Amino acid sequence: MNTRKLGSFECSPIGLGCMNLSHAYGTPPSEKDAEQVLLQALDMGYSMLDTAALYGFGNNEILLGKALKGRRNDFVLASKCGMFKNDAGVREINGRPEMIKKTCEDSLRRLQTDVIDLYYLHRWDKNVPIEDSVGALSDLVSEGKIRDVGLSEVSAETLRKASKVHPIAAVQTEYSLWTRNAEIAVLDTCRELGATFVAFSPLARAFLTGKLRDVNALEERDIRRGMPRFYPENYAENLQLLDRVESVAKAEGMTLAQLSLAWLLGRDENIIPIPGTTNPDHLKENISAVDLQLSAEAFLQLDQIINQSTVTGSRYNPATQAEIDTEEFV
Repeated sequence: MNTRKLGSFECSPIGLGCMNLSHAYGTPPSEKDAEQVLLQALDMGYSMLDTAALYGFGNNEILLGKALKGRRNDFVLASKCGMFKNDAGVREINGRPEMIKKTCEDSLRRLQTDVIDLYYLHRWDKNVPIEDSVGALSDLVSEGKIRDVGLSEVSAETLRKASKVHPIAAVQTEYSLWTRNAEIAVLDTCRELGATFVAFSPLARAFLTGKLRDVNALEERDIRRGMPRFYPENYAENLQLLDRVESVAKAEGMTLAQLSLAWLLGRDENIIPIPGTTNPDHLKENISAVDLQLSAEAFLQLDQIINQSTVTGSRYNPATQAEIDTEEFV
């Protein structure tokens, strides 16, 4: 398998997003099944795993630490700080230097490791200058507790400010056929500054797999229920786009998921998608996309069918949108 550059590392062109092994999309798998997914992912060639202090309110990091402590040298470990469950049990965005350093110590303990390979600021705390938060991350690099610094859901302007304090190895933001915000400025800025772009939700939170047809069937606590694109009236409109995308997938001899990942991989060699799954069959399906190439005609067709102008509904509700820094289309 070819590799792609990720900061100081080379890793598989597709990584594994681990969030849904612990929370977010309905009931997570049992601990035993989740551990099995992680081990199978490594055996299939995934060599970058992405977690965060927030995921499962620490339980996702505990899961990775327990399941993979014997294989720590087999993968690039990415985690995140700056957004977590506080002592009152409430999700908090906090980018103060002392909190970043405390969160890192907690993550190292949960992950059962001495160093985190890539450590992201999960959200920019707009009450704290980005330079201060990145300064704390730079200190952690100097102390040998993390190797590379990353940012998540930031604008090109914020990325530039941050990079003046410490080199930014990676920027993680949602990017897929139906979420194109990164194309406004961040992709170009990453390329200019030498930062890898890590695409989360590359399968549009299951929309681009074709397996989610009825959003009313989602569990009550599923986070997609609060996302406007998944509101029943909007989703019905978006499904009409999906039918057209599926016709392109059939013509290319790919599944919808493979088509969506191959589209991302073919856009730029600086992009690493990190789909998540709890299903071993989907693990195999997703990683197989590294060997697939779309035709030039397919790229043109897909850009015409599904883009920021044809998708119905914003990706976040107003409260969540206020927490992120990513550029929005006018």
